[in-house]
Amino acid sequence: RTRGLRLFGHTLVWYAQSPPGFERLDEGRVRFADAYRNYILALVGRYRDVAAGWDVVNEAVAEDGEGWRDSLWAQRLGAFEHMVLAFRHAREADAAVPLFLNDYNLEYLPKKRATFLKLAERLLAAGAPLGGLGTQTHVAADLAPGTLRTAIGEIASLGLPVHVSEFDVSLSRARGPRRRPELEAGQARVYAEAAEAFAALPAAQRFAFTFWGLRDKDSWLKRENGADAPLPFDDQGRPKAAAAAWAAALR
Repeated sequence: RTRGLRLFGHTLVWYAQSPPGFERLDEGRVRFADAYRNYILALVGRYRDVAAGWDVVNEAVAEDGEGWRDSLWAQRLGAFEHMVLAFRHAREADAAVPLFLNDYNLEYLPKKRATFLKLAERLLAAGAPLGGLGTQTHVAADLAPGTLRTAIGEIASLGLPVHVSEFDVSLSRARGPRRRPELEAGQARVYAEAAEAFAALPAAQRFAFTFWGLRDKDSWLKRENGADAPLPFDDQGRPKAAAAAWAAALR
C-alpha cells in the first residue's frame, strides 16, 4: 500500500488444505458453510484495495483428468457446490477483482486440460463469477515444440483472460541424458515459445505472465534438485539466455 504496488492472491480454496479450525468446527455454534463464507469474505476483503486478482479455486482437476479432486471443502459443501460458493463469496467481498480458476500440468495432459475447460464452462453456466483461467506452466526444458502454443490456445478458447501463473522451466526434470548446454538451449526455446503464445492472445485475454520466482536460488525446484536452474535469473540475479529469449519473443 505504501509503495502503490498490487498483489495477486493465491489461493482461496485448495484441495490440499484441511485447516484444523475447519476440521474441529463446532456445528452447534457456526455452520461449516457460514465459516467458509466468513473466511473468504475476511481474506478477500482485507486486500480489496491492493489485489489485482485471486486464484479462487486451485488445482481442482484430478491428475488423470477423471473428474475433480476430493477435499474437505468438497466433502462438506459438495464437489461442485463448494467451488461455486467460493467464487460467489469472493465476488461478494470485492465487486471488481478478477477471479481465477488455476491448475497445473495442463500442457502435458490434454485430458486434464479438457476437464479443466469443462469445469470452467460449468462454473460459468452456474452463474459463478469466473473471470479468468490460470495455467501454472511448470514445464521442463525438453517440452516438445508447439506444446505451449497448443495448450495456451485451447485455454484461451473460452474467451476468458489467461494468466500464465507460475512459470518456470526445469532442467533436471528433462528426461534422458543431456548435456547442460543442450538443456539450457532447450530452456531458452521454451521461454520464447511461452512468450510468443501469450503475446499472440487478444489483448483483452493477456491478463498476466507470472514467474514462480526470479532467481534460481529462490526456486522451489532447488529443494528437489540443487543443480536445477529453472528461472530467468541465475543465483546472483544475472539474466540468463532464457530471460533474453523470453523478452525478445514478447516484444
